[in-house]
Amino acid sequence: MAQTFKEKYRRNRDTLEWYDALAVAVAAIALIFTFAVRIIQVDGSSMNPTLYNGERVLICTFLKPDYGDVVIIDSYIPYGKPLVKRVIGKAGDTIDIDFEQGIVYRNGEPLDEPYTAEPTWTYESVNFPITVPDGCLFIMGDNRNNSKDSRDREIGCVDTRDVLGVALWRIMPFSKMGAVE
Repeated sequence: MAQTFKEKYRRNRDTLEWYDALAVAVAAIALIFTFAVRIIQVDGSSMNPTLYNGERVLICTFLKPDYGDVVIIDSYIPYGKPLVKRVIGKAGDTIDIDFEQGIVYRNGEPLDEPYTAEPTWTYESVNFPITVPDGCLFIMGDNRNNSKDSRDREIGCVDTRDVLGVALWRIMPFSKMGAVE
């Protein structure tokens, strides 16, 4: 028996509603991944043992970085490559490092850093103590003795406007999926 015009219209309307819902979902995901979150791949070993080369992390682009956060720095900095590092100091903080003891100090207080691979023995080209300028962050990798970070004049204190986002979640490999701490 042939379908009536009304039955065809109802079936087409249902199909169009599904397409409409799908289009809205795709647009919402596109907006979220454009303005709120991104997926970044870790390059190198400077964040071992927290993050390893090739792992992928989900970053939030609108969070303000805080002490201990893992941040991604844009490649527009003079170093020329994106950096994945940890926030050690913010504007106005005085950072000092005792390279003989391997201890990092912020405003005269030693930092408790269970996330580091080993104590900080490696001196780069920045003289300590250093006061972090306004609008900047002092960043370091967790693999302190194999990390190019704010201890090097080539990178130095990083402008907060160069921060792409704060790492929230390791999404790959799936076996290690979880919060970035």
